[in-house]
Amino acid sequence: MQLSSLTTNPWGALLLALLLPLIFLLYLKKKRGDDSSGDLKTFVKNQHQLVEWSVDAVKASPTHTATFKAPFLPGVVITANPDNVEHIAKTRFANYPKGEYMASRIEDFLGRGIFNSDDDQWLWQRKAATHEFTKRSQRKFVVDTVRSEVAGRLLPLLDRASRDGQTLDMQHVLECFAFDNICHLAFGDDPASLGAEDGTSSSSSAHQATAADFMRAFDYVESAIMVRFQPPESMLWRVKRLLNMAPERQIREALDTVHGYVDRILKTYREAGGTETSRGDFLAHFAASGDRSDESLRDFVTNFLMAGRDTTSSALTWFLWLVSGRPDVEAKIVDEIRRVRGCHGDGAATFTFDELGKMHYVHATISESMRLYPPVPLGMHYPKEDDVLPDGTFVGRGWAVSHSSYAMGRLESLWGKDCEEFRPERWLREDGTFQPESPFRYPVFHAGPRTCLGKEMAYIQMKAIVACTFERFCFRYLGGEERPGLDFSITLRMKGGLPMQVTKRPVAEGSLGS
Repeated sequence: MQLSSLTTNPWGALLLALLLPLIFLLYLKKKRGDDSSGDLKTFVKNQHQLVEWSVDAVKASPTHTATFKAPFLPGVVITANPDNVEHIAKTRFANYPKGEYMASRIEDFLGRGIFNSDDDQWLWQRKAATHEFTKRSQRKFVVDTVRSEVAGRLLPLLDRASRDGQTLDMQHVLECFAFDNICHLAFGDDPASLGAEDGTSSSSSAHQATAADFMRAFDYVESAIMVRFQPPESMLWRVKRLLNMAPERQIREALDTVHGYVDRILKTYREAGGTETSRGDFLAHFAASGDRSDESLRDFVTNFLMAGRDTTSSALTWFLWLVSGRPDVEAKIVDEIRRVRGCHGDGAATFTFDELGKMHYVHATISESMRLYPPVPLGMHYPKEDDVLPDGTFVGRGWAVSHSSYAMGRLESLWGKDCEEFRPERWLREDGTFQPESPFRYPVFHAGPRTCLGKEMAYIQMKAIVACTFERFCFRYLGGEERPGLDFSITLRMKGGLPMQVTKRPVAEGSLGS
């Protein structure tokens, strides 16, 4: 009987879950002279620090690809080779799906939404989303929404913190901003979580409390659910869920909060008519594009909440930390913002789409921070068939094949001897304009058919936040000299948050002020 037939049969899956721990223990007891066994033991030993350890793993290989194998168990491949990334993400895209192994472990969280589906199920969602993201009217809607949130909530919050000498956890602030923003853009909903921080929101306290509960539960699930991929928990989680044991009990409780919030969004949408598309948000257009079940709509909402909140907030959190240690970079950012404001601005609190487009150094700085700290540091794939990567690495059917964006940003062969340095200038041409990189060398927004559709929207949001805040405020990191730890869940969060002191930036002579 094939392994795939066992995992799709409920009793077979239970039998497999009971047998695999025994196999795993037998494998660990094999003598050290077995090279393949030693390889996978090293991988298992370092799985709790997989993101950072992947750098050393790929650097040790001449082709920047590391393979880990053991008897009776699927192999693991980690690569930071751009040719391999292109092969996986584009050339043989059909052979490298997310896979049932991965999808089944996060299905109770993301369902079979666009980030957790393959084949036809993924394709129809991709087509529907592509149509929305490519419409000119949507770009204006995105810009207007971001500008409203920046001017109405973010700037007043920072102004109050500066006036009162308050320390802010900027990671939390950015997550609240991104959460409010994606809810408005995608679902026509306003949780007002950032307004609650500032005390300026007109939304009900019950609504804000519900949003706060949702974000706490969402954060917990994103982190806790990754245990399902780590031996020996990867072999036991189904049994623990069946028996309602920890941590599966806590995951289920958190998911109840997440799904309850999503269901509230859908209820509000239906009470508003359920078919109205004139309001502009993505949910209305998505629902109107076909006969969508309640389940597919809930998956749509959950997937967009994860993508819209976690990726941009993660990128900007690391951006703020990096820039806080580089006064020279900060000075260039402020200089460019003031130059654009002086040439094109009208004294408004925010910037237009065209003005943001002129900020090449800001764009370069954001891109450079994501090179070192990509919001999604690892991409996972499970090939349908045996294959050989361009660098000669064999991968077996059902193996775990991961490309490490985090490791790629730290390879001298790709970025030069200063690859560990935060240097935005590497993204600029001689005339100072931004120069993009190959997505296979810089897969921060993925590559090939799964390239992130929200890339432009993410840059608009991040550049708007940077331009508006750095024009008015200075940020000083209060967490000490050491680099903050990595809190890897599905995205790359900063462990312990980002405590910062906010102060008013001196107004430059001749500027329009604020």
